[in-house]
Amino acid sequence: MNLKLKQTPGIYLIGFMGSGKSTVGRYLAERLGWSFFDIDSEIEEAEQQPIALIFATRGEPEFRRIETEAIRQRTAWVECGKPAVVALGGGAFAVESNRELLENSGVTVWLNCPFEIVARRVAGDPGRPLAQDPDRFAALYHSRVEGYRLADVHIAIEGDDPAAAVEAILAHPLLK
Repeated sequence: MNLKLKQTPGIYLIGFMGSGKSTVGRYLAERLGWSFFDIDSEIEEAEQQPIALIFATRGEPEFRRIETEAIRQRTAWVECGKPAVVALGGGAFAVESNRELLENSGVTVWLNCPFEIVARRVAGDPGRPLAQDPDRFAALYHSRVEGYRLADVHIAIEGDDPAAAVEAILAHPLLK
């Protein structure tokens, strides 16, 4: 494992909604024997509302503020030397202040999932407020790709097997 992970043992999974961050994150944390946190789930639990309702009633800017605070709490956990795999929401890495929080707190891993796969995975899910309009959904996907490329590690997602993604992450030279 590289020096960065020894100093701040955090692996942050980023990528578009439906790319498998939560599923892969659980498997990866289990393999490593680390804690797992899903930022979206933590937000829903803390706010006692689904994310779709937060978007609808309080707006995206308020959601992003809440999201940044949740990320700040998890990076503080990791910086105390507590190893964790953290799945971030699809738009979290698009916010520069979030990228800065993550930059010094471990390694960011982009689950690079083709649009066709994420579209199939989120089709008809009312809990995905940004996926309701197909044209806007596709535009959002393409607008975020450049930001995701800033991640430390890029993992190509080619199917629905989370174990394959975990193996690819663990095999990456940066994580050895």
